[in-house]
Amino acid sequence: MFSRDRWDEILEALNANKFRTFLTAFGVFWGITILVLLLALTNGLKNGVTAGFGNFATNSMFVWSQQTSKPYKGLPKGRRFNFKLDDVTALKNDFPQLKYVSPRNQLGGYNGANNVVRGTKTGAFQVNGDYPEFIKQQPMDILQGRFFSYSDINANRKVCVIGTGVVKGLYDKDEPALGTYIKINGVNFMVIGTFKVSNSQGDKEEDANTIFVPFTAFSQAFNFADNVGWLALTAHDDTAITSLKPQIMETLKSRRKVHPEDDRAIGNFDLAEAFGRVNGLFSILGVVGYFVGALVLMSGIIGISNIMLIVVKERTKEIGVRRALGASPWTIKSQILQESLILTILSGMVGITFAAGVIWVFNYVLDSNGPVENFANPSVSMSVVFTALIILVVSGLLAGLIPANSATKMKPVDALRIE
Repeated sequence: MFSRDRWDEILEALNANKFRTFLTAFGVFWGITILVLLLALTNGLKNGVTAGFGNFATNSMFVWSQQTSKPYKGLPKGRRFNFKLDDVTALKNDFPQLKYVSPRNQLGGYNGANNVVRGTKTGAFQVNGDYPEFIKQQPMDILQGRFFSYSDINANRKVCVIGTGVVKGLYDKDEPALGTYIKINGVNFMVIGTFKVSNSQGDKEEDANTIFVPFTAFSQAFNFADNVGWLALTAHDDTAITSLKPQIMETLKSRRKVHPEDDRAIGNFDLAEAFGRVNGLFSILGVVGYFVGALVLMSGIIGISNIMLIVVKERTKEIGVRRALGASPWTIKSQILQESLILTILSGMVGITFAAGVIWVFNYVLDSNGPVENFANPSVSMSVVFTALIILVVSGLLAGLIPANSATKMKPVDALRIE
């Protein structure tokens, strides 16, 4: 490996027919490029779809009341009902595995009718009545001021935290928002903070046009009493929320007098289950990426093996002379393997470098033109690069193995006879 004469022989062999060497190397270059790019694009798609979940705690589920589809205990089919605050207390007491149980009520909606007024400016914004722990379930960046606390909950303070879209819609440029009042459905609320939700992807504009107020002040101001619109439930990390779902649904049905087999009365969305399916899908796509890339790379490796067989055929007399002068079979075999390995690794490294450049261009375009829905930050980890290098080394050895064995099987006398 460290013999200068050996390296001179390898370079001379590779330079003997440069165009043939180039075409041979291009197969490996293209194969490893396709492999890395496929994995990078799969990762970019995964990042984009995962970002669609926002920063919300993934071990969570949402539950809301709907319409009953079966009569039960004298109550008719088609009955509408609401969860109550005592349901929240019951869930906290019955399920210690739950980290957060956050009730929410909602008013208005983005792109709906104007429901918020400040001075002469009006806007249609989504207004959420929440508890302080909701910010731990869906982290957000507080740009100014603070999020509301339990002291605001207990005192029924009419305060609010507004998104950047609300600030833009109701305030002049550089006008301070903290300490000012906005009127929500005719009720004054004081602004105590502004926020933005990072990584919200397709819901970015809707999130920016959201107002958070304390749950108790919301219920009092808009006559919701102890009704709860829906619940956000997050389990501790050592418990999967999906495993708790049947018991949670059973408890809520029992408390709201819903038939145990009525699956339409209570709606739910299991974020953990959805997140698991997405991860499973992209794990499969990753395997497919490796498989397709490996097939393309294999075609290049076969090309190298064929060319090395031709090279061995062309150098038959040279091999015979070397064998006659005392060169061992391993010496001949190691040189053929080394030539194949060098050609494979060099072309493969150029392919990895080229793929890295293409990935950089992708990210530069994405950064320049703004985020694309369901696609973000295409990249590969260093483990993928090391895996590619291992594939190249193994492929190079395999590509040279058949030609090397062919060279060593030749008898020196027979080799010298060939013209």
